[in-house]
Parts: sequence; structure tokens; C-alpha cells
Amino acid sequence: MTTALDQLKQYTTVVADTGDFQQIAQYKPQDATTNPSLVLKAVQKDDYKPLLEKTVRDHASKPAREVIDHLLIAFGTEILKIIPGRVSTEVDARLSFDAKGSIDKAHELIKLYEKAGIGRERVLIKLASTWEGIRAAEALQKEGVKCNMTLLFSLAQAVACAEAGAQLISPFVGRIYDWYKKSAGAEWDEVKNGGANDPGVLSVRRIYAYYKKFGYKTEVMGASFRTTSQIVELAGCDLLTISPDLLQKLQDSTAQVERKLSLEAGKSESIERVAVDEPSFRFQVNDDAMATEKLAEGIRAFAADAVKLEKLIDALR
Repeated sequence: MTTALDQLKQYTTVVADTGDFQQIAQYKPQDATTNPSLVLKAVQKDDYKPLLEKTVRDHASKPAREVIDHLLIAFGTEILKIIPGRVSTEVDARLSFDAKGSIDKAHELIKLYEKAGIGRERVLIKLASTWEGIRAAEALQKEGVKCNMTLLFSLAQAVACAEAGAQLISPFVGRIYDWYKKSAGAEWDEVKNGGANDPGVLSVRRIYAYYKKFGYKTEVMGASFRTTSQIVELAGCDLLTISPDLLQKLQDSTAQVERKLSLEAGKSESIERVAVDEPSFRFQVNDDAMATEKLAEGIRAFAADAVKLEKLIDALR
């Protein structure tokens, strides 16, 4: 019997969402995504402590923030030995509201990859989908540095990213689901609000249809999944980045997976254009409580994990 994972790969490019590169090979993904939180989780495992220790040793005289850059590139380089496609490497979340700082950091990361023999065509620079992050992506894309826009929770963010020419966006399915479930409290009905009606799934479907309707080339990669149901409901999306535990569940399953999203269906949707100059962007994101709260929360969480990683590095000196 064909596994659910193999069926999914017929419709969608599968991406591994992990810093644990030793797990990746068995699922044969095309691309992989990382972030400071995933790298922090990985380096606390015995298998990856030698890589952390070597990186700290090799760059002992540098500040912890710079050592993190070298650590991210070390993980990315190892991942690229396993996958045929691209790896996403994240700019420090503390630069989420600093366009110039984000551009400078992206340049540093690309230089480190090139020094390691990795061409920029195999790297996606991850930036938060703030107004400043999107402006950074616009500038970087014009230089040939491809960007993956993360912490994306709303159509306004998605449209602004596409108009800036971003290579790829990563709308967060699971975190959207989490917010609506928590907000509803005891009134949450999993049967009514799950499956095709999952608010995270609906958000990605809307973004995907908008892109196809208006001919944007930016790729849509659903991210932050909680269940395999959320994944299979988005079969046909350009890409889906999936954690190892959910990849394993899909590999263990032989349940039927059908295409749910398509270019043709997206083009036929009745959708109005969204204005995304700076004032309208800021108002629309602010007007969406879920997007505002999850964006802020996500930036805080990634920034906090970067600080934890710095402390881990300093403790090894």
C-alpha cells in the first residue's frame, strides 16, 4: 500500500521542519526549514552537542550572537548534504522591526554559506512578516537573495509579501488553530471547527487562492502543523513544512490523500484585491486580533530562544 506521505508528495513538495538533521533522510523531503528554537532543541541532544562545542571552540573570540550565526550555518550545511533542495535559515527575531539590520544579517548569513561552499540558490533567508521584515525581503530579493517569510498569520501579510517579490511564505496553520481554540474556550467544537473547517487550514486556502487568482509567483508553504488532518486538508499547496513526528505518522499511514488545492480552483475563486501600502497593512494586521497576538508572541518566543542559545554558548567558553 502507498503511504499517506508518498501520496502527499504527488501533489505537494514536502519539506522537513527540524534542526535534527539525522532524522531527515528517512522521509526524503525536498527542502528543510530551521529556526533558532529548533536548533536550540537539537543542540540539547547528545548527538548534536559535539557540533555545538566545535562551533563555540572555532569561534571562541566572537560574541555569542555571531557564534549563533556560525551554528545556524553548520546545521544548514549538514542538512544540505542530505536534501536535494533548499534550507531555510532565520534572521535573529530581535531584528524583526529593523529592515536594515535584517538586510545586514542576511548578507552575513549568505557570506558564511558561500564560505562553506554553499551557493545562495540553495538558501532561503527567513524573515518575520512585519512591515520592516517585508521591506528587507524586497531589497534582498532584488539582489538574488531568496526569502522565506515566517510568522505569517493574515492575508494582509501574505499580500504584502507577494507584492514585495518574496520567494516563499510560511503561513502558520497550527498557531492560528491554537488561538481560535483558546479564544472559544469551552464553546470550541472540534468536529465543527476541524478538518476542512480548521481556521488555520482556511487561512492558507484563502492565501493560496488569492495568489493563484492574481498570478503571484511567491510560493505558499503551510507550516506549524498540529495534526496530520491539517496537512492532508492542504494537499496541493505549493509546499508543506512538516515536523518529524508528523512525517512519521504520515509514513505509517495508508489512508487516502486527495488533492484539496489546485491552481485552477484558486483562479476561479471570487476574491477582491487587498490594499497593502504601509498604513493599510498596519491597520489590517492590527484589526486582526489573532494575527496581532500571534505575531507578537512568535517574535518574543524566537527572541527568547536566541537568548537561551547565547547563554548555552557562553556557558561552554
